Amino acid sequence: MVAEVPSSITQEMVGGRYRLGEVIGRGGMSAVYCARDENLGRDVALKLFAPQAPDADDLKRQEAEIQLLATLNHPGLVTLFDAGTDERVPDEPRPFLTMELVAGQDLRSRIRHSLVPLDELSVIGAGIADALAYVHGLGIIHRDIKPGNILLVQNRPGEPVRPKLTDFGIARIVDATRLTSTGTMVGTAAYLSPEQAQGEPLTGATDIYSLGLVLLECIKGVVEYPGSAIESAVARLHRAPEIPDDLPGEWADLLRSMTSIEPLERPAAADIEASLRQALISPESTPGGLVSDTTRVLPAMPFHPPSVTVEETTESTGSQTLPPASDTPSEPRPKWRSRLGLILALLAAFAVVVIFVLLNLLPDASGVVPYPEVTGTLGDQLENLQRSVEP
Repeated sequence: MVAEVPSSITQEMVGGRYRLGEVIGRGGMSAVYCARDENLGRDVALKLFAPQAPDADDLKRQEAEIQLLATLNHPGLVTLFDAGTDERVPDEPRPFLTMELVAGQDLRSRIRHSLVPLDELSVIGAGIADALAYVHGLGIIHRDIKPGNILLVQNRPGEPVRPKLTDFGIARIVDATRLTSTGTMVGTAAYLSPEQAQGEPLTGATDIYSLGLVLLECIKGVVEYPGSAIESAVARLHRAPEIPDDLPGEWADLLRSMTSIEPLERPAAADIEASLRQALISPESTPGGLVSDTTRVLPAMPFHPPSVTVEETTESTGSQTLPPASDTPSEPRPKWRSRLGLILALLAAFAVVVIFVLLNLLPDASGVVPYPEVTGTLGDQLENLQRSVEP
């Protein structure tokens, strides 16, 4: 554990501006204090590392953390404000970081209180997966995903908690120089990936495995691989995590894929984030399926127009319908059809005569109104019309 800061200097300034307060966290290489930034008048979290020899690997990891945190900017990550060296004890210089002070508890304390409901777990998991997708895109691996490194923030009462990932103290850049000797395990034993336990090269998939164990612990309330570092590391190489039988199938499938012993079989962080976001709109808080990168194209289907029977049309319209056409010779036309054709022909002829008469009612140049001689009933009607318009 980190040595305590002498009580005689706990109220002195660190770095000339930060006044230390109470301890709010402690780890193997550092302690986190609530501190007051006297220059800006705000409270910050100050992470004070244990004294290190100038050439120690721990010091290299501390320097790497400072460089990494200074480049990261994401709502799911704790923001770095400043870095420096505490030289109050001349013979024991201690590096320190100042970060945003997150009000709330960490996920470890939340699990100790009670199991995490699936709808709340969907928010937490999606937020951390989104942060991992960001850092993995920059070629950075966290390497120590565990409940104690996930802080829970609630901006306003009644709103869901928002997770923030902290402590990149043992993070490393992919393909960069290793910060530990070959075969050395760096991380918390209970959440190591199989490749970490075996000292193999790491990728972003190692964070996915650890996150899967964290989500499973939130559901079960117990650590999946307890025991000493060796016992915990060996256990995951001999058995897969035990997933509760009453867990919804979508959750079970997601956790199995995240904790696959083969790194290439684990989903990417962005896919996990999308899957868990889908659970937020699901009535049973179950994540959506993990989709592949390829786009599926459905084959074209031939179009077949629906067949409509005479009986169906008659019932829907209430009117009589014509029988369907066939290839057999047509039957003689019914009498009513012949009569209808005759009536239409007579009406057309009458319309022609009327138009002709009206055109000829217009006076010509001599003032005489000529019209053709028409006999019969129509002629009598025309004569009456002529008399009615005469002055």
